[in-house]
Amino acid sequence: MSEAVCAKSSAMSDLDTNTERTSPSSPATTSSTPDFAVATQPSYTRTLFIGPDGLRPGWGFTFYVAMFYPLQKLAVRLAWSRNLGSSGLWSVMLEELGDLLAAVIPALVLARVENRPWKVYGLPGKPAFGRFFWVGTLWGFAGISLLMLALSGLHVFAFGHVLLHGARLARFAAFWALLFLLVGLFEEFLLRGYTLFTLARGIGFWPAAVVLSCMFGLIHLRNEGEQWRGLLAAAFIGFFFCLTLLRTGSLWFAVGFHAAWDWGETFFYSVPDSGMVAPGHLLRSSLHGADWLSGGSVGPEGSVLCLLVIAMLWIAFERMHPRASVGSALEVTS
Repeated sequence: MSEAVCAKSSAMSDLDTNTERTSPSSPATTSSTPDFAVATQPSYTRTLFIGPDGLRPGWGFTFYVAMFYPLQKLAVRLAWSRNLGSSGLWSVMLEELGDLLAAVIPALVLARVENRPWKVYGLPGKPAFGRFFWVGTLWGFAGISLLMLALSGLHVFAFGHVLLHGARLARFAAFWALLFLLVGLFEEFLLRGYTLFTLARGIGFWPAAVVLSCMFGLIHLRNEGEQWRGLLAAAFIGFFFCLTLLRTGSLWFAVGFHAAWDWGETFFYSVPDSGMVAPGHLLRSSLHGADWLSGGSVGPEGSVLCLLVIAMLWIAFERMHPRASVGSALEVTS
């Protein structure tokens, strides 16, 4: 009897021991936090503005435009707030400088936000005014000269005679060179700098180039005397500049081309530029004949020959620069 009781007691003890070993931990002693998916996901606001490669292109483009316009309006107001004499030419110079700053400042801010190097926006500092700039200058002056010689050969352009001499000639030549350098920097960066890089991230390089080239043509509507032929020519020139950006990896060729074309048209050949005739030009030249051929009040950019010259420049540049040598960021989006 006592042996049976002892055996039973020993069996119960073993059962208790086994039960303690195999029983799960008590909820009171251990606790775990539910792993909700929403707790590990970024906020909706962050997802709305930030994509896999940083600030979403649409927002970047929108923020840039929203910052540029008030700055540009302020630049115009300050430039013309005082009468600086010389028929307003110095105010024009200050306005162009202010426009350039209005285009650059938002890009500097967004470069910090997006953590991108400045050079990806087309105006790297290291090759500034280097080989591409001066080659572009030669191309720009050669392009407008080819157009003017063609118009002269068709007897719709006359060179006239020289109006400026000596120091006066040198002063106006330098003034217009500096002014059109600012124009080239401003317009190239505004429409083919941050904006083209950012829009290309969203829709691809060439679709973005088409959109911004059309915008480049349309902004010339603010010029008095401009007509649809001039707008079309400006759009085609802008599209050509997009090609030079893709193939050279920077805007310096386009800046040099733009500045030299405008300088040759406005000062050297002394014809209307997008409908405007500037004071202090070199020649008493004239355009006559049918507007579709001579360009009329628009100037040579309103001539059908301008489109032909741009096409020739495109083909020549395409053959000389068959593929992009630098600027891998642009190659990805093209």
